[in-house]
Amino acid sequence: MKDKVVIITGASSGIGRALAFAFGQEGAIVVICARKVDTLRETEVALQQAGIQVLALAADVSVEDDVKQLIQQTVARFSRIDILINNAGISMRSMLIDTDPAVIQTVMDINFMGTVYATRYALPYIQQSKGSIVGISSIAGYRGLPVRSGYSASKFAMNGFLEAVRTELLHTGVHVLTACPGFTTSNIRVASLGANGQVNGESMRDESNMMSAEECAAHILRAVKSRKRELILTTQGKFTVFLNKWLPALMDRLVYNTLAKEKDSPLKR
Repeated sequence: MKDKVVIITGASSGIGRALAFAFGQEGAIVVICARKVDTLRETEVALQQAGIQVLALAADVSVEDDVKQLIQQTVARFSRIDILINNAGISMRSMLIDTDPAVIQTVMDINFMGTVYATRYALPYIQQSKGSIVGISSIAGYRGLPVRSGYSASKFAMNGFLEAVRTELLHTGVHVLTACPGFTTSNIRVASLGANGQVNGESMRDESNMMSAEECAAHILRAVKSRKRELILTTQGKFTVFLNKWLPALMDRLVYNTLAKEKDSPLKR
């Protein structure tokens, strides 16, 4: 990773912040972006104090022009892009029948279109460097989760998009990784949107036994180094993907019963 230029979207907290430290500690130059300027600056300072070369740029990945500017400023500063990590994301938690469709549109704009914009505009430079495109997806991109229909849809879309792009680039030397964490300690559940678009403000799950964001980032770093095409994390995640392929009706019941146990779940038990 020495002197590789790595763009990480949604890097002010959680897995994105952990990825910035993981790649930076390996000698990479990290370009971080986020919508929240205050937490972005806090992360920038922490990275600098750790001796990591960093460029912090405020950007909303759901806004196409913001993403264009992110790519252009990175190239203007460093003349190259080696790795793009599409990490920016938001979740939602409400039953479809209660959900304003605008909430799902917001989730799709950030999780899916943000990935489309960044990948499209970074691609010419990544082709030049024969670098890597990474999408931080989710087990929800393999198995639809009740009460998270919009989030699942966005991750299914990301998975299909990256698979198509990987195939398009098969003979170019560009590496495409779809990384799917299971439940990981991060603020994505705290920042998830409710039925009317309001932020929920608290996690609905016990996070004490979840994989840490730092451990997740270490797995992703190794996967980029080895140029893996797919990374599915946690025993529960691997189990879910496997059983959903072979016993989907059983997984309907298992997933329902598991998520019905969440705090304030609208699913009947």
